[in-house]
Amino acid sequence: MEPIKAVIIEDEELARELIKNYLKGNDTVEIVGECENGFDGIKAIAELKPDLIFLDIQMPKLNGFEMLELVDDPPEIIFITAHNDFAIKAFERNAVDYLLKPYSKDRLLKALDKAIERIRNQVPAAGKVKTLIQAPITEKMERVVVKSGTKIKVIPVEKIIYLEAQDDYVMIYTAEGKHLKQATMKYFEDCLDPSDFIRVHRSYMVHVDQVVQLEPYSRDNFVLKLKNGVTLRVSRSGLKSLKDKLSF
Repeated sequence: MEPIKAVIIEDEELARELIKNYLKGNDTVEIVGECENGFDGIKAIAELKPDLIFLDIQMPKLNGFEMLELVDDPPEIIFITAHNDFAIKAFERNAVDYLLKPYSKDRLLKALDKAIERIRNQVPAAGKVKTLIQAPITEKMERVVVKSGTKIKVIPVEKIIYLEAQDDYVMIYTAEGKHLKQATMKYFEDCLDPSDFIRVHRSYMVHVDQVVQLEPYSRDNFVLKLKNGVTLRVSRSGLKSLKDKLSF
C-alpha cells in the first residue's frame, strides 16, 4: 500500500527534525515537504497535496489556525504545539490529534495511526476543516487574514471600519481598501469584541470608533454615518444596540 504523504509546518528547525527522526523508517508515511511558516505552508499544501500535515499553531506572521482559513483543500491535521490553550479550538476544527510539546515517539505514532485510519477510510477532511470559518472561537479575534489570488493580507481588527454581508462572504472595509472573506456575519459577531463592534443591520457591522452620528431616514427608519462618509442602514435591533452602547 502506498505511504500517505505528509508535510511538516513548524517554525522551529529542531522541532521539524524531531518529527522526521520519530518517523524515520516508518513506511506508512512519507514526508514530502517541510515549511517554517504559514505562508510557505499554504503554498506547499496547494502544490504537494499532502494527505496529512503536522502543524504548529504559534508561528510568526501567520499562525496555524489563520493558515488553515486560507487553504482551499485542507488535508488531515495533527497539531503540535508547546501551548495547551488551543486544544479545544483545535478539536473544534476536527483535528486528528493535538500533541503537546514535549511528546514521545510513541505519542506521535499513535496520532499517526489515527490519521492513517481516517485517510484510509476516506473521511473527507476539506468540509470538516472548513468549518473553522464558521465555528465560534473562545478568544476574541485580533486580526483577520484574507486571500486574494496569491496574495495574503493580514488585517488588524482596529483597522476595520465596517463589514458588509455578501451572500456566503463578508466584505471588510478599511482605510486602505476592501477585502472579501469567505465567512458569515455570525462568525464575526462571535469572534469580534462586542465592546468594539456592533451589528447594526443584518448586512452591516461597524467599528464603534467609526460612528459619527445617527440620523432619521424616514418614519421609524434610521441611517448611521461613519467617519469616512459612508452611510449605512440601521435595523430596529441595530438601533437598540446603538442606543444602549453609545447612549444616542
